[in-house]
Amino acid sequence: MGRPRPSPGNSGPPHLAVVDEPQGSSVRGEGDRLLEPPELLRLEPEAADELLDRLIATVPLRRPFVGVPDAPGTTATVFGDTHGDWRSTLAACTRFLADPGRSFLVGLGDYIDRAPADCGEGSVANALYLLQLAAEYPDRVLLIQGNHETHRKIPVLPHELPEEVDQLWGPVEERYWRLLELLERGPLAATTGSGAYLAHGGFPLAPGDVPFPQELLAPTDDGLAEVVWGEPAASRSHRGFVRPFTEEELDRFRRRSGTSVFVRGHDPDLTGRPIYHGHCLTLHTSRLYERFGGVVVARLPMGERVEDCSGIQIDHLETEGRSYPEPGG
Repeated sequence: MGRPRPSPGNSGPPHLAVVDEPQGSSVRGEGDRLLEPPELLRLEPEAADELLDRLIATVPLRRPFVGVPDAPGTTATVFGDTHGDWRSTLAACTRFLADPGRSFLVGLGDYIDRAPADCGEGSVANALYLLQLAAEYPDRVLLIQGNHETHRKIPVLPHELPEEVDQLWGPVEERYWRLLELLERGPLAATTGSGAYLAHGGFPLAPGDVPFPQELLAPTDDGLAEVVWGEPAASRSHRGFVRPFTEEELDRFRRRSGTSVFVRGHDPDLTGRPIYHGHCLTLHTSRLYERFGGVVVARLPMGERVEDCSGIQIDHLETEGRSYPEPGG
């Protein structure tokens, strides 16, 4: 992009490891409501700036690692890479919004870039919609960072977010940086009391003597790359950025972290297919990659131990196989 790369830059219960309390308690003021993607794409620049102001004041700033304890009687809707496909994001979030008091919503990263044509500037709309939910439900919504959200630390291509922001609201660079900073507020990884480890790609492969979860709270450069760019050896899509992890390495990580199953995104060819004897499950929630395994989300129990992928239900979304008129068309 040729852009400068400044250093990156809350409410919710302590168990979500929130730091830096926000200035407000909700993204919505009196008379405000949750703006859905088609409305976000129609915002004038001044209204977009006002929304960014509110989000900066209210979106939780998470630590790099978050531990979510047992939550009896609840289920998490976990979705994989959406890449600007806000239509599939809406379908996933409908499940959470039907009963937010008894459910969680967890994104596995890569909310931006590669948006389908029928989503317009989909990276912007997808990110802003999810960030509103993170501000509105800080103790229930967790937006884990993927390799596209960590672009300032490890550049990634394609990175279409800045062009989309310019297309919508003009060439004011600050809007792009503010939106990217908001996406950087999510954690790199999380665990649940039910035994799941959640991250975009992988886990630190060689933490040395650093105990869990310190290896995630203060990751080395290599550790960061392994978390957001990691891929299993069983995948066909080896990017060559980090060494793929083996089943034996996942087993060692599960033992030291006390987890039983790894739920991840990143590799579309593994979508919905448990590997490593049912201890690793990959999700993709974008129509861009539906040819590999559909457009799927997972229902993860939060109140009882999940020993392997057989305890996780996979749902195919209604957007699978569909295309829509382009926004404004």
